[in-house]
Amino acid sequence: MRAAAPPPVAFRAAVLQNAPRQTLESTVGTSLATPSFTERLKAVANAVEATLAALLCDDVRPGELARPPRLVAAMRHAVLGGGKRLRPFLTVETARMLGRDEDDGSLRAGAAVELLHGYSLVHDDLPSMDDDDLRRGRPTVHRAFDEATAILAGDALQALAFEVLADPATEPDARIRAELVLGLARASGLGGMVGGQILDLAAEGRWGGEARLGADEIRRLQAMKTGALLRFSVEAGAILARARPQERERLVAYGRALGAAFQVADDILDVEGAADEVGKRTGKDRERGKATLVDALGVDGARAECARLVDEALRALEPFGSHAETLREAARFVVARET
Repeated sequence: MRAAAPPPVAFRAAVLQNAPRQTLESTVGTSLATPSFTERLKAVANAVEATLAALLCDDVRPGELARPPRLVAAMRHAVLGGGKRLRPFLTVETARMLGRDEDDGSLRAGAAVELLHGYSLVHDDLPSMDDDDLRRGRPTVHRAFDEATAILAGDALQALAFEVLADPATEPDARIRAELVLGLARASGLGGMVGGQILDLAAEGRWGGEARLGADEIRRLQAMKTGALLRFSVEAGAILARARPQERERLVAYGRALGAAFQVADDILDVEGAADEVGKRTGKDRERGKATLVDALGVDGARAECARLVDEALRALEPFGSHAETLREAARFVVARET
């Protein structure tokens, strides 16, 4: 059963002009997810899982010649059966806040972001990258299959992400589809995720020298590698719901702060978390000499950074009043999570 959407966009102009300021929580540790938020997160995750399963079925689609079984199996291993589905949740919930109820279009757009994210994880886990054997508590794709299959599965997931966004089944308006495709390309490519990944590898000293990065340089690296796709996850919902420029600007600011907080929290988990709880090997960032804010600021400093970023995200949502409560809880959730 779908959760009720807020009233369609009639509230927007008044909200943006005259919204009362919200009381912000600056202590992240007391901002644990409520049962209603957890249930909503799970409901969207289940809906996205079903959408992904349908997209990765064995049936040949129009325009395809064949779906090689080994490739399909590797793609399914990469994206099905695990994960919080935070990125598609942000897409669906942002659109829902703005008056577009959860529908096939928002679920498909969210699934496209998750396919792109899945590709990035498959390639990030490769021996030439982070060389990880465990992802979401299961063998990584190159361990479950082999390295060549993992590379091709990642390639296919990336292509499928853009195919889904470009499909009229996601959104009948070609202008909206084009905007979604452009946004995902920018978030995931040269000036976004992939660019951030090469900066991350350079900071390890891969190509000679070992330049220690300062906090601001690390923030830029992380804004590209992790933050850009999380920011776009929010912006995609705004695009689907035809957000006004002021709304979109606020939501992009929210997504930017949330994405930064997510990465800092991830860095803290790498230091303090247990592999069996986190679902992947921990302690590897320091082993590989990765540039993190935990390394630059210390654990306490990184926690303070998380609190600052959550406050920044919450402030960006103030004009939306009570309609944005689910997105507020999402910001608190990303730093209180244990996986």
